[in-house]
Amino acid sequence: MKKITIILSVLGVMLITSCEDFLDVKPSNLADSETSILNAADAKVAINGLMRKMTSSDYYGRNFVIFGDAKGGDFAIRSQGRGLDYYYSFNHSATSNSGSGFWTQIYHNILQANNLILNIQKIETDGGGTAALADYKGQALTARALMYFDLVRIYGKPYNMDKASYGVPLVLEPLDASAQPTRASVEAVYIQILKDLADAAPLLSKNKVNGYPNYYANKAIEARVHLFMGNYTAALAAAEEIITSGKYSLYSNANWVGSWATPFGSESIFELAIYPAEADLTTASLGYYLLRLGKVTGAMGWFMASDYWITRMSEDASDVRWGIMDFDESSPTRLGSSLKYVGGTALLGDKASRSAVNVKVIRLSEIYLLAAEAALGLPTPDKTKAATYLNAIRKRAPALALADEATVTVDMIMDEKSKEFFAEGHRYFDMIRLNKTIEYNDEFITPAVIIPHRSKTIDRTFYKAILPISQTELDANPAIASQQNPQY
Repeated sequence: MKKITIILSVLGVMLITSCEDFLDVKPSNLADSETSILNAADAKVAINGLMRKMTSSDYYGRNFVIFGDAKGGDFAIRSQGRGLDYYYSFNHSATSNSGSGFWTQIYHNILQANNLILNIQKIETDGGGTAALADYKGQALTARALMYFDLVRIYGKPYNMDKASYGVPLVLEPLDASAQPTRASVEAVYIQILKDLADAAPLLSKNKVNGYPNYYANKAIEARVHLFMGNYTAALAAAEEIITSGKYSLYSNANWVGSWATPFGSESIFELAIYPAEADLTTASLGYYLLRLGKVTGAMGWFMASDYWITRMSEDASDVRWGIMDFDESSPTRLGSSLKYVGGTALLGDKASRSAVNVKVIRLSEIYLLAAEAALGLPTPDKTKAATYLNAIRKRAPALALADEATVTVDMIMDEKSKEFFAEGHRYFDMIRLNKTIEYNDEFITPAVIIPHRSKTIDRTFYKAILPISQTELDANPAIASQQNPQY
């Protein structure tokens, strides 16, 4: 990619209220980017803005999380037309329901991260570097890595399916208004993600930093990335570094439900903060989208658990994770409505607000299950280690027999992950990565919801398994018009 001129300041990006197409950014008459950040206090303002933008409704604040379960078979819908149902129905085209908010919002965030990184590097080159500035640079690099990881999974084929296929444009500097970057390969995007993580790791604090990525958040993202690449030895090494650090601890069965009413708990490796006066989506929040119709004013009953998830959970009626579920719209006895993002049955969130609830992006329980899968995937599988890590989470269903060397499988691990991370946005990406067939619970409601845009089952060969680039983006950047995802 050609070198591009810096024209947007960090503070300028923070003040933009709309999510412009990142390839159609207009020149700014705000402060020059070279003087926007002069010290650590300025950098702190910028990183705060970046974390805030990651909780947008088009990203971790709602849509990205719902995307992973609505498409993964763990969600069902009561009826079409209530909001985001096109995720479930796969009713996507370049001109309608393209999911373009992911593209515009995440690249908008990346521009801010790029400005912050570049400004800090300039201060360091001029001899003004400090430990605090280095840490902020590490946070921005780690956030950029996570954002590219999310983008390439939405718009690109799985790494282990076709790493030479189109990923997403790699934009690593502030954009000139005339820039028209093209799509890099999936492999190139993954290489950049790992580079950002490696560059960031030595800069980051190993202490827990509420609301911001620290060293262990960086390692957790690294573990995820290696798992998606099939690099199981590296994934296990990164996961075990977190587990053995002693910085985080799993919730006991008695404390698991209550953890959803507590911000920054002992399992939270990276948690994005949402406050009532800042980033609160109110009745458009993630929590409200998962409440049943009429549960509280504004709850419309967008999504509920599928029969398949209910069956998976029903293996053990004493599973502690039932405690975060509520009756759904379909029945006064069916526990298909998640209360995770309203803080549990009290509906008081984690800060006395049922809508301004933190998003737990990475939890320690994920790292245990990731380590279990990676141990099974080693050139010489370590089934004992895999069972040990799986059982640390499987104990949340006390009536179930623990896994052992003879019984542990990837499917058992994925079932546990489905139960543990319901409504946290993992399922679809795992199923696609593992080349599993996904089945949807379309006939769950009587009369059945009719879905004309996909079959009852899909796999990753279905062209709509990845999103189209929106027509608006193609029009703004003719250079990628020939790089649209196939069949769109």
